[in-house]
Amino acid sequence: MFNRIFSAIILAVFAIKLSGCASAIIAGGAAAIGASSSEKGFATSINDTSISLKIRDKFVQTDIDLVEGISIQVDEGNVLLVGRIENQELKVKASKLAWEVRGVREVVNELQVTDSSSIKDIAKDLAASATLRTKLIADSGISSLNFNLDVVNGTIYLSGVAANADEMNRVVAHARDVRFTQQVVNYIILQTDKRL
Repeated sequence: MFNRIFSAIILAVFAIKLSGCASAIIAGGAAAIGASSSEKGFATSINDTSISLKIRDKFVQTDIDLVEGISIQVDEGNVLLVGRIENQELKVKASKLAWEVRGVREVVNELQVTDSSSIKDIAKDLAASATLRTKLIADSGISSLNFNLDVVNGTIYLSGVAANADEMNRVVAHARDVRFTQQVVNYIILQTDKRL
């Protein structure tokens, strides 16, 4: 077990060095430690982390406006871009850059073009996100490390790998039960899915 975690940390550091994105060191290390308990498996978790870091690096190198407010979730090479962005041109650019990274199998761009969001709307999104994360952690039938969630303008975007349909349905049910939720978009894939 120790050797797997140590190897994961080494691989994450290597991926970070390749990406040139020093601010991702903490995220990469956390992903490496969590990789051994993920439904995705050790190698896939490391590969997904590497893809995410490379996309983030492309954003930094191309246009700094792509960095702030965009969440990049990668599951089995499937990329989900979520957040707020200033204009349609940046939204298209984000997709284009994500597709340029080796290992990307799909890009789902759910970036919302918005001139501005009120502080009240942002606070509601943060409250919904924290509430849902707490529900997932508290549910013993859910391995919360296997799921990503983002809340943008009242829409909850779910991604990750579920062990089975029951686990996926539990995650979706919790999301639908969160206050301030207007819509739930489910990108969760099953471990037994043929695409994996």
